[in-house]
Amino acid sequence: MKSALCEMFGIETPIFAFSHCRDVVVEVSRAGGMGVLGMGRMSPERLKEELTWIDAHIDGKPYGIDIVMPSTFEPLRGELPQEQVAFVRDLLDKAGIPRLPQQDEAQIKHTLLKELSFTPQDSQLMLDVAMEHPIKLIVNALGSPDRALVERAHARGIKVAAMAGAAKHAIRHKALGCDFVIAVGHEAGGHTGDTTSMVLWPRIVDAVAPLPVLGAGGVGRGRQMAAALALGCEGVWCGSVWLTTAQSEVSPDIKARLIEAGPNDSVHTRTVTGKPCRTLRNRFSDAWDAPDAPPVLSSPAQIQLWWGEGRTRVERARAREFLTYPVGQLVGDMNAETSVRQVMQDMLGELVEAKQRLDDLLDDAS
Repeated sequence: MKSALCEMFGIETPIFAFSHCRDVVVEVSRAGGMGVLGMGRMSPERLKEELTWIDAHIDGKPYGIDIVMPSTFEPLRGELPQEQVAFVRDLLDKAGIPRLPQQDEAQIKHTLLKELSFTPQDSQLMLDVAMEHPIKLIVNALGSPDRALVERAHARGIKVAAMAGAAKHAIRHKALGCDFVIAVGHEAGGHTGDTTSMVLWPRIVDAVAPLPVLGAGGVGRGRQMAAALALGCEGVWCGSVWLTTAQSEVSPDIKARLIEAGPNDSVHTRTVTGKPCRTLRNRFSDAWDAPDAPPVLSSPAQIQLWWGEGRTRVERARAREFLTYPVGQLVGDMNAETSVRQVMQDMLGELVEAKQRLDDLLDDAS
């Protein structure tokens, strides 16, 4: 395809795949797209292992990394507020979910929380590890990247991009030297803004032209990719669609919940990270919507509350009704397990069909 981003990275098709799973990253890059590894849920030690594995299996194809380096950050000072801790514990107690063994509780929580990289310090350590590998792209998921990071990456021949949920964010990314922008519509999984893709994509394309833009949010089919290209994007950024592939990193319980989910089971909530985040609806997010629920904490306190006090118990008990995972509104269409290669083939096949349909319509009009 004659896309600016295909030319930038030497790839065949401008499908960028965000995933926490190394297998998805490798499969997409080997199929002609660009895999991007999410690093927010791993330690520097594990990241080194993952990137080493990718290097050995990706056949020299380009790939990138995605970091969580927020522009604003409020460090946790002291212990978590007891009101919120008691709320979570009482919620799980009433659901019959066993508490952690007292003698192992501290170690279990420490093991899980050390896998998270949500602070600027964590992200910097992860970047140091990543730059020891032949990555071709760094994407910042929350806010604009630091200018020093952009310069450091460019000095190594690495491109830099950032996600934007509003035109003003995209303009800031461009001013700081980003090579392209990812316009993330409200439909997307994970951290999103309030503007839908159909409105946001052309708005950001116009705001940062001639800088290339990827369309993200609600993309999992060829017709959606065709819409992004028609609206001025140079390609698409996909995340949710890989979660129900055979290569996905999610547990069998979460994958089953994703496949069973309906079109209204993707909710936009602050309960997971303290920032607006679209995730799979669950009893935890529903409980925080109740009128007697305490205020949601800011990030990273809410992350530590959910991961330390909630997720540890939920996953050990395999309490499916409480399980969640960031996923977009596309989840209502993800009704069966598939494979990465099949997703790519189906998307490109439908893209060609969409183009032919438009060609036929325009031929008739002329």
